Amino acid sequence: MFNRDQHNTFNLGDRNVKRLGYGAMQLAGPGVFGPPKDTDAALAVLRKAVASGVNHIDTSDFYGPHVTNQLIKAALAPYPDDLTLVTKIGARRGTDASWLPAFSAEELTSAVHDNLRNLGLETLDVVNLRIMFSAHGPAEGSIEAPLTALAELQHQGLVRHIGLSNVTSTQIAQARNICRIVCVQNHYNLVNRSDDALIDSLAREGIAYVPFFPLGGFSPIQSSALSDIAQRLGATPLQTALAWLYHRSPNILLIPGTSSVAHLRENLAAPDLPWTEEIAQALDAIA
Repeated sequence: MFNRDQHNTFNLGDRNVKRLGYGAMQLAGPGVFGPPKDTDAALAVLRKAVASGVNHIDTSDFYGPHVTNQLIKAALAPYPDDLTLVTKIGARRGTDASWLPAFSAEELTSAVHDNLRNLGLETLDVVNLRIMFSAHGPAEGSIEAPLTALAELQHQGLVRHIGLSNVTSTQIAQARNICRIVCVQNHYNLVNRSDDALIDSLAREGIAYVPFFPLGGFSPIQSSALSDIAQRLGATPLQTALAWLYHRSPNILLIPGTSSVAHLRENLAAPDLPWTEEIAQALDAIA
């Protein structure tokens, strides 16, 4: 267990960010496709996040597509000096809203330029290469070709730092022989613990770990157990799941998404829940 006040920031490349950030995925329409139902509300959430101290926003030009990046630009540009925008490439959207692999050198180059244009930037702070070998999660396979293409865009000055998304430990090791990796973004939460050893290994190397789907994959029994503990804390299940992640390791960066200012406030309050070793052990037992 560590002291929250001593570990509320972490280095993402050369950027020091607060560990509780914001994920822009939910700002797009249903299925992360098309425009939001309420554009003004989406802009208000982004502005409230930054006004509340968030300085790490996760996005991608394939959210919408283009929608979330255009909203971020409209709401926040010119950007505060301490705001770090992290985007993803490696996928594209079909006309039917499907998610399709897109990691040829040409597609990656086009995606970087799309992100630059829609965010209104000359250089992207961090770009995560999203690996799409399987629709069900990380799957083995060489990532040398797409990562080499992304590293070339970094050499051109279009990208400052590179991260990986939906990857295995083997792929991370391969990637680190090609370029510096500053973060890994995978599915991980209270009941999906396959990356436990990886998180600890990355922490020792000073590499950030960014979990997504904080409530994804829970069984009804696990959800009920989480709700019971959340009630004891006077919190929501999502707040409780976020707090567990926050206390899991000091290299974990959280990017909960919401299109509601009220839910944003709840998410930002998660690290302030009254945390004890007893609560941590009770939550660990859910898995």
